[in-house]
Amino acid sequence: MPELPEVEVTRQGIAPHLVEQTVVDLVVRNASLRWPVPELAKQIIGQTIRQVRRRAKYLLIDTDAGTSIVHLGMSGSLRILPHDTPVEKHDHIDLVLANGRILRFNDPRRFGAWLWCQLPEEAHPLLEKLGPEPLTDAFNVNQLAAALAGKKKAIKLCLMDNHIVVGVGNIYANEALFAAGIHPEAEAGKIDIERLTVLVAEVKQILAHAIKQGGTTLKDFTNAEGKPGYFAQKLHVYGRGGETCTQCGNLLSEIRLGQRTTVFCGICQTR
Repeated sequence: MPELPEVEVTRQGIAPHLVEQTVVDLVVRNASLRWPVPELAKQIIGQTIRQVRRRAKYLLIDTDAGTSIVHLGMSGSLRILPHDTPVEKHDHIDLVLANGRILRFNDPRRFGAWLWCQLPEEAHPLLEKLGPEPLTDAFNVNQLAAALAGKKKAIKLCLMDNHIVVGVGNIYANEALFAAGIHPEAEAGKIDIERLTVLVAEVKQILAHAIKQGGTTLKDFTNAEGKPGYFAQKLHVYGRGGETCTQCGNLLSEIRLGQRTTVFCGICQTR
């Protein structure tokens, strides 16, 4: 599933082509996505796009009339194309612009979404209870310590909880905990402030670096130009269970935690 860096890379790729462009049509070939595409989504027709933002893993296409809320799901992608580009299988939605280009939404598994929200979009049920963005000052050691206080859950599960901090998906949670030297099963509420300080810094650094590298390509992700991301070349633990640790040479362990693959070094990462 595309994680925060992949969604941010997509936002950066499409925003320059969309901002201040007028929408002349919204072509919906298949409305049966994760949630049905609402008829209200066509209210974007005739509107000028003011900005393209990201909240967690949602892309927000803002106009004066409202906001399109787009989620890539597990296999979705957005590409800027000429308006006469032939339609291929799984090309479900085209946002047609007055300049002769389109924003095309392709989603083979149809777990993505294309919704519509009247302003203010922060009140939308999908957005209203989200935690802070990890790359902003709102995500800091004091906020994290307060959110984890008294929690007995594993720190990795908390790190992936969008109520605590958004966008730290499985890949980057594995990597950040390794970089911080924290065992993924460590009881969240018992981790001291010094280690949480390191963890916050590593989350920010790893996500920022992944964005700079263009995201992580595992199976499906490509950016707005159809090119893959390259952060997978830099992964230290995710997807490397049974291989040697890049720091100590110990064999990496792989377990299931919260139904997600979790890889760690039993020597470098402590409880």
